[in-house]
Amino acid sequence: MNSIRPTYTIAGIGELLWDTLAEGKRLGGAPANVALHAHALGGRAQIVSAIGRDQEGREILDMLSSKKIGTDFILLNSHPTGWVDVKIGENGLPTYVIHENVAWDYLPFSPPMQALAQRCDAVCFGSLAQRNAVSRNTIQHFVCLTQPSCLRVFDINLRGDYYSREIIEYSLRIANVFKLNKEELDVLSEMFGLPRSPEAALRALLDRYDLELVALTQGQDGSLMMDRRASSFCPGIAVEVKDTVGAGDSFTATMIMGFLHGAPLENVNRLAGKIAAYVCSQSGATPSLPAELIAEFEQMITAPTPRPRDKCIQKT
Repeated sequence: MNSIRPTYTIAGIGELLWDTLAEGKRLGGAPANVALHAHALGGRAQIVSAIGRDQEGREILDMLSSKKIGTDFILLNSHPTGWVDVKIGENGLPTYVIHENVAWDYLPFSPPMQALAQRCDAVCFGSLAQRNAVSRNTIQHFVCLTQPSCLRVFDINLRGDYYSREIIEYSLRIANVFKLNKEELDVLSEMFGLPRSPEAALRALLDRYDLELVALTQGQDGSLMMDRRASSFCPGIAVEVKDTVGAGDSFTATMIMGFLHGAPLENVNRLAGKIAAYVCSQSGATPSLPAELIAEFEQMITAPTPRPRDKCIQKT
């Protein structure tokens, strides 16, 4: 007997901007990238951010509307739309110049955001958009308003010196899912005195902050995903790298969507790695995913026995 598949609402709150690459500008901002990839996998995506009353902001709204992404929670203010200068170096690794005092630094909380927070099934947030107190207060308040069943995904996204121990620790305390890469794990290991082994470090984070799921991406060295029942390691996938911009965001989106649908940990980890590898082979953060990857996701979430989830702890 066929059953009706649920449609989940995923909010990405934080930076929304233009990545300026040699090939031209591409839509960017980690939480926005996650929302866009979640939409491609069948989620109902909402981006919560701010843009300027300028041509760049209008272009963002037009692009999102063309992709059928909701723009109700993208606010306009007097600051310029954010942009990042991206230089691609060896092996496709990017360096960023992230401009300050832009629209997404000044995201005020609005009453409609409360309704979205209380009905979304997952929210993704990072540390970068918390560099300014205005947006930081909005992001933290939004996350704390979500329901106990909501996946509160802290995709740390360390950039430059736009983070602090206080912001990271508070974000971990209000999250129930944590995603980071190997460079970010090095920073946290020194900051929090974590074990040297990646597996032991992730287990320590899982236990210390009452997390439901932790994921570590390591580029060509693979990915490690761990919940309270099991862990999964998947080796990296060799591709011809165009650039790695947005690859981690596509991993996060696949993880969120797979986890919401109750797919097995091993399957989620493997497919998230495949999708991230594909994004690495393309230019920009949110290339259209090929039909075969969408079909593989559809097959993964139609498993007859969903993996049970732990009850999320309501954190305040």
